[in-house]
Amino acid sequence: MMIGCLCIHGYTGGPYEVEPLVEFLQTRTSWKFEVPTLPGHGTKLDLKGHYYQEWIAAAELAYLNLQKSCEKIYVIGFSMGGMIAAYLAAKHKSDKLILLSAAGKYINVPQMYKDLTGFVTEAIQGSLESNELFLRYQDKVKQTPFSSSLEFVKCVQFTRPFLREVNCPVLIIQGKQDGMVPDKAAIYLEQEIPSDHKQLVFLEQSKHLICHCDDKEELFDTVESFLER
Repeated sequence: MMIGCLCIHGYTGGPYEVEPLVEFLQTRTSWKFEVPTLPGHGTKLDLKGHYYQEWIAAAELAYLNLQKSCEKIYVIGFSMGGMIAAYLAAKHKSDKLILLSAAGKYINVPQMYKDLTGFVTEAIQGSLESNELFLRYQDKVKQTPFSSSLEFVKCVQFTRPFLREVNCPVLIIQGKQDGMVPDKAAIYLEQEIPSDHKQLVFLEQSKHLICHCDDKEELFDTVESFLER
């Protein structure tokens, strides 16, 4: 039986946000993966003139592509991508859903600016990957028009009611050091989703970019055991 896995990145991000997890799963499974770049997103942002409906449509198109050849579909969503993932899981009756740092409550946009100073320190002390992440976020702040931030808010508002229609097994993972999405967002998700099979995990050392943090090995193992169960 072919299993498909759709992985959706976050607002102002790109596939690189979920890439470490995708690569981990690819080495351990024979699943088919779809990791779309939402319109206006990616390593170079071009958000102006793009609407939240396009972001949802792009993710749904990738989902429908998996449906052509897969009997089971798992959906993984990071940040805003988590809300889109929940919407798709509700609409298409997915087999499993994973929400990573999901923006059920709005992201604290000013925190993005504050986090830049932290990125500088980490980039100086850390690896090339840290430097690349810092540079992406530095560009991101410059390239995010206010009109696009409104589209993000609309996306969350549109997808939020669908949380109550998610009935598949759900894994919610949240970083305790996340400055953008607070703990209460993960608790809110757990309360809103009516599924009988829910698991909420907090990672002590993780910030918002949860697939790139110090706890990522624990994240990978938790995700793998949930999906293989």
